[in-house]
Amino acid sequence: MKFLAIDTVAKYLTVVAYADGRREQIFLPDCAMKHSVLLMDAVRETLSRARLAPKDCDFFAAVVGPGSFTGIRIGISTVKGLCLAAEKPALSLTSFDTIAYAERKPLLALADAGHGCFYSCAFDGNGSAVRPQAFRSREEIDAIIEEGFPPVAAEPLFPGCGVADPAEGLFRFCCERGASAADPALLSALYLRKSSAEENRK
Repeated sequence: MKFLAIDTVAKYLTVVAYADGRREQIFLPDCAMKHSVLLMDAVRETLSRARLAPKDCDFFAAVVGPGSFTGIRIGISTVKGLCLAAEKPALSLTSFDTIAYAERKPLLALADAGHGCFYSCAFDGNGSAVRPQAFRSREEIDAIIEEGFPPVAAEPLFPGCGVADPAEGLFRFCCERGASAADPALLSALYLRKSSAEENRK
C-alpha cells in the first residue's frame, strides 16, 4: 500500500506518506494557520523522504472537517488536484476519525469551535460513531461525558480533556480504510455550523 494523507483543518499541519512499510511524516503543531504557504513544501519533502512519487500512490487522503473553514478548503482542493493529476482515488475522513483511530477506545472526540462551543462525535472502541457529529455547547458536551464518553481532542481544550495524536490517527485510518478510496469528485467539506461571515449576515 502506498498513499499520501494531509490534515489542514486545525492550527496544526499533518502530512503523512507511506510506501510498503516505510512511513514518513511532517507534523507542525502550530503553523499559525499558514497552511496554504507551508503545505506543498511539506508534501514534496514527505514524498521525497518516503521515496515516493505521486503517480506511485494508490490513493490520496484528506481530512474534510470540521475545523477551520479555510483549512478545510485548502486540504480538499490540494488532494483533488493530486488525484486528478495522478489519476488516483481519494479517501475522505474527519478530524473526529483521526482522534478515534489514534485512541481505539470509547470516547467523545472534540474540536474547538470557538465561543465556548465544540464540534463533537462519540465513538465506541472500534472507531465507529455512536453519537452523531454535531456543533454542541459545553453543557451538551458535559452531558455526553456523564454518559461515560471521556473527552479527547488533538489539543488540551479544558481540564480533564485527553489529548490524542492526530497524525497517528490519520495514518491508522488510511491503512485500515484505504480500500474505500473513491472518486475525488465526491470529496466534500464537513461544516457543522455556518461560517462567521454567514452568521454576521443575519
